[in-house]
Amino acid sequence: MDTVRSHADLAPYIDHTLLKPEARAEDVVKLAEEARQYGFATVCVNSTHVATAARVLAGSSTVPIAVVGFPLGASLPSAKAFEARESIRAGAREIDMVLNVGALKAHDYALVHQDIAAVVEASRPVPVKVILETALLTDEEKVIACSLSKAAGAAFVKTSTGFGPGGATEADVALMRRVVGDTVGVKASGGIRSAEDAMKMLRAGANRVGASASVAIVSGQTSSAKY
Repeated sequence: MDTVRSHADLAPYIDHTLLKPEARAEDVVKLAEEARQYGFATVCVNSTHVATAARVLAGSSTVPIAVVGFPLGASLPSAKAFEARESIRAGAREIDMVLNVGALKAHDYALVHQDIAAVVEASRPVPVKVILETALLTDEEKVIACSLSKAAGAAFVKTSTGFGPGGATEADVALMRRVVGDTVGVKASGGIRSAEDAMKMLRAGANRVGASASVAIVSGQTSSAKY
């Protein structure tokens, strides 16, 4: 965060994101080309588009992310693990999986842990982020979700899918950082539309920001994009 002095310095912290169901291959190509141009950390796409993103990004420092079990998180652990393996075969170099929110709320913590651990194991050595969908959780549930994610070997915890009832908040990011400490990353996503929004999340403890408004953010503008 000390290196972020202006909106232009934010690019290495940003996962440039396109997860709309209507996204086409040409939209993903444009996304990846923008990521190369601006120096974003990654591009984040649905698994069906990972191969396209990986092709465009070849030779650059930007890497492709695939989302897994997206956006509900209600898939079987075996299905999530399979999707993660296939995404990595297609070129993904990070995996963002959605937590089983229903299992968490039912206090089936063994299943939540098993679900995350299955994806972590299937993805090795590729890092896995766990999307908590924080707007659906109480603070106690957020703490438990972060603790289970860390115990299962996740590299990051992440606030939101962008398809739920709310996005990232400074309070949630700060809470997540307190729970996971310095050994696990925190990704803020959902509703980040400006450089000011992104900087607030970094100051709160995030070390990665997911946004579809990435170009607007590094250009000092504000976007109406939801994610």
